[in-house]
Amino acid sequence: MPTYDYRCTTNGQVIEVKHAMSETLTTWGEVCSHAGIELGNTPANSPVERLITGGQFVRSSALKNAEPSCASGSCCPSGMCGLN
Repeated sequence: MPTYDYRCTTNGQVIEVKHAMSETLTTWGEVCSHAGIELGNTPANSPVERLITGGQFVRSSALKNAEPSCASGSCCPSGMCGLN
């Protein structure tokens, strides 16, 4: 099951949760429920946004060519992926 990062627009916290690709979480209460954490002082109906991340779905061992590579194909000229 893939993992997704969500940021609460009320408290700024970023939480990683696992859920089916077909699911969409829209509130802090839903994120906390999936992550198994307490709401804290943040209202359950506070909106969240899913962050664009590299994801944690495909393991390199499952790939035909397990060598690390960058999505851009140029091995991170910006140095962002840490493979250089």
